Amino acid sequence: MAQIIFDHVTKKFGDETALDNVSFEIEKGEFVFVLGRSGAGKSTLLNLLMKQEEVTSGRITVNGRRVDIMKRKKIPAHRSRIGIMSQDVGLLRDRTVYDNIIFALWATEHSSAQMKKTAMRVLGLVGLVGKSQSFPDELSGGEKARVLLARALSTGPEILIADEPTANLDPDASWDLMQLLAEVNYQGMTVVVASHARDLVTIMKKRCIFLVSGMVAADERNSIYNQKAMDIFEERRILSKK
Repeated sequence: MAQIIFDHVTKKFGDETALDNVSFEIEKGEFVFVLGRSGAGKSTLLNLLMKQEEVTSGRITVNGRRVDIMKRKKIPAHRSRIGIMSQDVGLLRDRTVYDNIIFALWATEHSSAQMKKTAMRVLGLVGLVGKSQSFPDELSGGEKARVLLARALSTGPEILIADEPTANLDPDASWDLMQLLAEVNYQGMTVVVASHARDLVTIMKKRCIFLVSGMVAADERNSIYNQKAMDIFEERRILSKK
């Protein structure tokens, strides 16, 4: 069975349809980009995967567990298996890099020694051991992004979700971060990246799920960002409703 399954998933907010009959499967160990313009449904898709929103219809299965009908008491365990890297959940500015990682580990019931070892290990993975006692305002944009990645990895997730991880980063920092995500994936973790970074997507040549107005416009492997195709799909969708 695939690790992540969306089966005819629709999500509405009032009269607005954010996702429209979306279906796809992601195997364990895949690296997948979820692409689309602002408002295409990328964040809604990730929120449904994290059980931060409820589906209107359809089924979502993660690691063999039905997320769409999951009971409230099981949600924390579900979320603990998914690492989320998002600038919306930023770093605590009054705490050091090290303390930001430790803060994420408090709910894991590990000993202080285990948490310290884990924090230094994940900072080592992103090349920031030397910045462990720095504060977020002392870091570059690329370094902050790497701390967010380290924090997402600190709990030992089975799936890593990165929501617009290269937003506001320069090209060099963006490429460095993508290389780190590729390395995490190479080590066996499933990686799902919501992005609109066209150049990086083209260079990476990974599987891409293209969303347009809440619908899957294309699902391609070894893909490049094809904006012309997406524009044509959008035009046809609009004309079909006239």
